[in-house]
Amino acid sequence: MGQKTKTILVILFPIQIFLVGLLARYPDWVEEYYSNGIYVYISRFLRMLFGWLPFSFGDVLYTALFLLAGRYLYKQWKRIKVKPLNFVKDVVVVLSIAYFAFHLLWGMNYYRQPITWKLNIDRQYTLDELVRFTQTVAQKTNDYQQQITQDSLAPVHIPYPKREIFQKTEDAYALLQKQFPEFEYTNPSLKSSIYSLPLTIMGYGGYLNPFTNEAQVNGITPAFRLPMVSGHEVGHQLGYSAEDATNFIGYLVTSNSDDVYFKYASYHHALGYCLSDLFYKDETQYKRILATLNPGVKENFKELNDFWKKYENPLEPMFKSVFNTFLKVNNQKEGIKSYNGVVGLMINYENSPSSKF
Repeated sequence: MGQKTKTILVILFPIQIFLVGLLARYPDWVEEYYSNGIYVYISRFLRMLFGWLPFSFGDVLYTALFLLAGRYLYKQWKRIKVKPLNFVKDVVVVLSIAYFAFHLLWGMNYYRQPITWKLNIDRQYTLDELVRFTQTVAQKTNDYQQQITQDSLAPVHIPYPKREIFQKTEDAYALLQKQFPEFEYTNPSLKSSIYSLPLTIMGYGGYLNPFTNEAQVNGITPAFRLPMVSGHEVGHQLGYSAEDATNFIGYLVTSNSDDVYFKYASYHHALGYCLSDLFYKDETQYKRILATLNPGVKENFKELNDFWKKYENPLEPMFKSVFNTFLKVNNQKEGIKSYNGVVGLMINYENSPSSKF
C-alpha cells in the first residue's frame, strides 16, 4: 500500500467516527435503511459465503491476522524503532479499515431502535411483578425438569450433539417466524468456536463475528446451556446488537420451541436472571422461591457454577472490563449490566397481547 493511500485512510478515520456519531442520532434512519435495509442483504450474503463451512472461517481469519501482525512486528522492529511515527500511521490505517468494515458489515445495528420499540413493550417492572414472574418461571422449570427426568432429584442432561442443537435452533426460529416475521432466519451459519477454551477463560458463552456473520458458540459450555447461547447469537446475526435484546430473543425462540429440552433450557436460564435480580431486591422472597426448586434444577445451577469456577483466572475481570467498555462505547450505556435487562423484557412480554407465556 502506497504512502498516499495510507494518508487518505488516516484522514478518513476521524471522518468515519464523526459520521457514525452523526447517524447514531437518527435511530429511525438506521432502523429503516441499515438494519432493515442494506444489512439484511449483507448478512445473508456473508452467511451464504461462510455458513456451509464445517469450521469457523472467522476464527481462522483472526488466527491468520494475529500471525501476520506478529510477523510484521518481528520483521519491522528495527524500522519501527527508527521511525515510530510511520508505525503509528500503519496502526491507524489498520484501525481505519477495521472501523469501516465493522460498521458496514454489522456494527451500525448498535444505533437502531431498541427491541422495546420493535415489539411495543416496556422494560420497567414492579417488585410484585418480578416476584410473580419468578414464581411462574420456577414452576415451569420444575415441570420440565420432572417431565424430562421423571425424577425431581436428577439434573437435566441434553442428549443431542452440538450439531443437532444448532439444527433444532434453526427449527425453533422457523416456528418463531410464524408469530414474528422479523425473526426470519435464512442461510444459517451457527458454529462451535475453535476458540471455545479461550472464550471460557475470558468468561464468554459465545460471540458473533461481525466480519463473517458467523454465530460462534462456546462448545465446551454445559450442554443444557447451548440452546440459549445459540438462540442468543443468532439474534445478533439478525441485527440485534443490544445484549438484553438478544438474551430476550434467545429466551423467546427456545421457549417457543417444540423441543422439551429447549423449553427447559429457556426457563432455567430465565430463572437464573430472575433469581439474581430478586436476591438484590427482596432476599426473603428470593429464599422462599429458591426453596421450591426441584433438587435436579438446583443441580444444573451447581453444574454451571462449577464449570465457570473451574476456569476462573486473574485475567477474566480485565477481559470483562474491556468488553464492558466496548459495549458502552457502542451505545449500550449499561455495559455488561445490559444483559440483566432481559428480566424487564420478559416480564413485560408476558403482559403483552402477543405473549404465549
